[in-house]
Amino acid sequence: MQASLTFLGSGTSMGVPTLGCTCAVCTSTDPRNNRLRPSVVIRFQEDAAGQAVDRLILIDTGQEFRIQALRDHILRLDAVLYTHAHADHILGLDDLRPLTFKNATPTPLYADADTIASIRRIFDYTFRTENRYPTSARVKLVEIPTVPGTTIDIHGVRFERIAVTHGRSEITGFRFGSAAYLTDMSDLSDDSIERLANLDILILDALRREPHPSHSHLDKSIALAQRIGARRTYFTHISHDLDHGPVSAELPEGIYLAYDGLRLEFEIA
Repeated sequence: MQASLTFLGSGTSMGVPTLGCTCAVCTSTDPRNNRLRPSVVIRFQEDAAGQAVDRLILIDTGQEFRIQALRDHILRLDAVLYTHAHADHILGLDDLRPLTFKNATPTPLYADADTIASIRRIFDYTFRTENRYPTSARVKLVEIPTVPGTTIDIHGVRFERIAVTHGRSEITGFRFGSAAYLTDMSDLSDDSIERLANLDILILDALRREPHPSHSHLDKSIALAQRIGARRTYFTHISHDLDHGPVSAELPEGIYLAYDGLRLEFEIA
């Protein structure tokens, strides 16, 4: 089954341009250097009772989700997957409200237990049972177990949880069909790498040139990409240290910098 993946944002937690910065990338006229917070949307069609139904699955809701949804003409959503609970991945949750009002049942938000606990605390007014804000998002939290090999089925598509090291924490990446999305990655275990065999599209964190305590840097991401061996690898969560044009010219064959609005086609099932 064919699917598409669109990069709603390919930037780091501070975005690019970064506030207060006048570097060459932040003042660049290359639109590929304008990077909102990291997020992707996956589109496919489900054959439901002999009728093709469009499905939209979102990964993460950063601070600019409303802007991203308007730009990408997202009019509805079937589910949201969360990688972890840092600000640039969850703080746009409230902007799900008008999209969830359209669904007959609460929209599922899939996340591990730690992420669910943070979301419940930050968006207490959405999830409390008493004195709940009347126009809160119509959503429900669904826990993803962290047991290796965990998969969840969303409208006939299997999403496999891939354990990702993010500094001192373990967070969640996802494999879906022939594609995988691993943002905010500083390292991957041998087990996770084995689960990424035979990919068409691999999406990895590549923050900057210099090493960072909780994100992979350019050379390390290239080495991981070559070890995993996907047909196409795209780097995301990119800071203002990487200028799209010059860095793209340096990358090995089959490895690319992502940019906001980039759309990729792949087999999802």
